[in-house]
Amino acid sequence: MVKLRQWLDSRGRWARLLIVLLLGGMSGTVFQPLSLVPVLPVALVGLLLLLHGTASRKGALFIGWAFGASHFLVGLYWIGNAFMVHAERHAVLAVPAVVAMAAVLGFFVAVVAWLYRVLVPGQKVSVTGIAVFAALWVASEWVRSWAFTGFPWNLVGNLWTVSDAMLQSAAVGGVFSLSLITVFVFSLPAVVGSNEGGNARIQWYAPLSALAFLCIMYGGGQYRLTHADSSFVEDVRLRLVQPNIAQNQKWDPDLRSTHVARQLEASLVHGDEQKRPTHIIWAETAVPYVLSNDAGLVALLGRAVPENGALITGSLRAGFPDQDGGRPPIWNSLFAIGPQGNILATYDKYHLVPFGEYVPFQDILPITKLTSGTGGFATGAGRQNMVLPGMPVFSPLICYEIIFPGSVVADDQSRPSWILNLTNDAWYGISAGPFQHFAMARIRAVEEGLPVVRVANTGISGVIDGYGRVVKSLPLGTAGTIDSDLPSALPATPYGRWGNALPMILVAAVLMFGITRRQRADT
Repeated sequence: MVKLRQWLDSRGRWARLLIVLLLGGMSGTVFQPLSLVPVLPVALVGLLLLLHGTASRKGALFIGWAFGASHFLVGLYWIGNAFMVHAERHAVLAVPAVVAMAAVLGFFVAVVAWLYRVLVPGQKVSVTGIAVFAALWVASEWVRSWAFTGFPWNLVGNLWTVSDAMLQSAAVGGVFSLSLITVFVFSLPAVVGSNEGGNARIQWYAPLSALAFLCIMYGGGQYRLTHADSSFVEDVRLRLVQPNIAQNQKWDPDLRSTHVARQLEASLVHGDEQKRPTHIIWAETAVPYVLSNDAGLVALLGRAVPENGALITGSLRAGFPDQDGGRPPIWNSLFAIGPQGNILATYDKYHLVPFGEYVPFQDILPITKLTSGTGGFATGAGRQNMVLPGMPVFSPLICYEIIFPGSVVADDQSRPSWILNLTNDAWYGISAGPFQHFAMARIRAVEEGLPVVRVANTGISGVIDGYGRVVKSLPLGTAGTIDSDLPSALPATPYGRWGNALPMILVAAVLMFGITRRQRADT
């Protein structure tokens, strides 16, 4: 490690920039579907050595930004696909938009690097310093989860979807605890050779202890799964319909009725006569009409509803024009339709996608949203439980509402029995985006101890139990249906009770310790 640091220190400015960009890009490959987890220790150790090799905090700020920008560019490249759906209007923005987004998100890592060098100014990499680095990293992830409406995509802890056993710790401290452990443990090899005058044997204890800790995490998770209860809700049989409709065809006036007919046909197929579906579920905006204004279409959909059941689908809901006769509000909504062809309940999406469903600062930004229509969607009232005939109470979520840790069930209502996520990832084609989205749904299941049922237009659709295990799924880019029982809810998890309190307390304690040590060093 000493020779590696000396080699890095001897590189010129441009060589060091290329190295940090390479390390950041490597770290972006640890998420689904590549899941190259072993490269993360290399990337983090390299970042730490580069930070300790720079003489100024300004240099550390730039190194952190370059690492972060490259990290997000590789991890979020797939967002560019959304600009190609209506290529005649948006294709020219695809590359600039992705690069700009990566550059902005890179500042989160830049601040981590700058604060790290403020709190850990020396040249020696220490276990305490790495703890501060991990705490700062997770603090930045937490801020990213709510700042500017929030974008907690590809948190480091998400990489553990490669292992059901490793995910189980999220039931205690959520994804932020997984991030804290991962960054700390994977950065520890940087201490090897950091103190030439010390006992070399001691320097190996830290990374070896880290490896042992990961083994304990795996063993504990495997033990939990070995004793897992795999029960299902009685008399509930779900049919998930994945039509695989291309986004550039979805709202075509000449094809919309065909899209609905295809999904109706898939819903009415009998399948297993012994286990006919009791509830049919379609994806986000699966009905490409303003369903609230079309009683005839609602009645038609009612024909596909099983007796004493419901059909749940995504569509648009319209309100009334304002007093000045302006455009009525339009919501991206979930509808529950009964067998009599009536609307039983609705839920309006409240966490909208910036530039996809609305344009921030639209009065001053000369930008249009990616979705069709002249105006943005209206914001729903917030999280809520939904109760339908013949099934346990559930928490409805639309699209990326599932990605927000600790924000997938209503705080002021009783605990639901499961989570339903309708989404449409057709915008992103066959890319890493849908895989990463599905992975986050699995982590929400473990955190809350609640099954997640995810229905996506082009995939990945699936049923996930409260341990984050995939019971059934349909792959990306295929049309089909899933018939599945509904897994039972687990008892409330520690994370479900306390949310992000535990990991944030740990982060605050480590940072306070680091600040105290810094103040002592200055006196």
